[in-house]
Amino acid sequence: MKNKPEHKIAIVAYDGISLFHLSIPCTIFGEDLDRVGHRPYEVVVCTETVGAVQTLSGFPIVIDQDLTALETADTVIVPAWFDPDIRPSETLLAALRTAHARGARMVGLCLGAFVLAEAGILDDKTASTHWVWAEDFAQRYPQVRFDNDVLYIEDGNVFTSAGAAAAIDCCLHILRQDHGADVANGVARRMVVAPHRSGGQVQYIEKPLPRTIDSSRLEPAINWAVNHLTQPIHLDEVAKKANMSRRNFSRLFKKATGTTFTNWLLNQRLSLAQQLLEINDHTIDSVAAQSGFNSSVSFRQHFLNAFSISPTAYRKQFRSGD
Repeated sequence: MKNKPEHKIAIVAYDGISLFHLSIPCTIFGEDLDRVGHRPYEVVVCTETVGAVQTLSGFPIVIDQDLTALETADTVIVPAWFDPDIRPSETLLAALRTAHARGARMVGLCLGAFVLAEAGILDDKTASTHWVWAEDFAQRYPQVRFDNDVLYIEDGNVFTSAGAAAAIDCCLHILRQDHGADVANGVARRMVVAPHRSGGQVQYIEKPLPRTIDSSRLEPAINWAVNHLTQPIHLDEVAKKANMSRRNFSRLFKKATGTTFTNWLLNQRLSLAQQLLEINDHTIDSVAAQSGFNSSVSFRQHFLNAFSISPTAYRKQFRSGD
């Protein structure tokens, strides 16, 4: 018999909600997580007035829980708000303020940051939202320290993110904090998304990505790199695996992933290091070597820059939750 979830997540729905944005936290937090051994979250979708809620897709969904669900939620998530120019109701804002005041973790995904800001929850905190609305957000909420050059931001127990893909990154980041990199990576694999993108990564690319990219040419090289993370990996060697020149490989890789191969490789190694820190008692020097870093000093610095915590403190944090 599976254990009853100990952590309740309340996701707020409203008229005009995007089903895609609503599905992101429902999918990431609402499934059985094999490596945990049970369903760790009780996920509840709630709304101000129970019944039919209209969606952007043109058909309604039925929600049978009202905002009283926020009263007992450990985490409250507001998906992308349908129109930043329309102020949320005072009923919703009051419910969010109450949840925040009693210590609930608050999450504003994409334009959901506008709702948290309107409730005053982001006052004197650093926050972000979709880059299209950056100027409007910054002007409307001068009391918020706005950062538009990131995918997601954690300030205390308040999280905000940029657009849809960044909302996935933010939710995976929360899952990683709660249950470790191995669990978060498993969910990411099922969703076929990147297991980890640092919150500090720039949230958009100036030039739109071309619709047709021959990513199949990259696949053998990427697979080879993933299977050889513990070894020194040079760009020329990887390009050769793709039967491409260094220059062409770098160009195509950037178009296909939005980042450089060097940054991608670093994130892969950091993700591997997270898992090793969680599942074994090897020394930090050993973890650094097994993750492909050429020195423990370099490893510690990259890990601290990426996660704002040292490898030793990270291990202690997750081991204390065993």
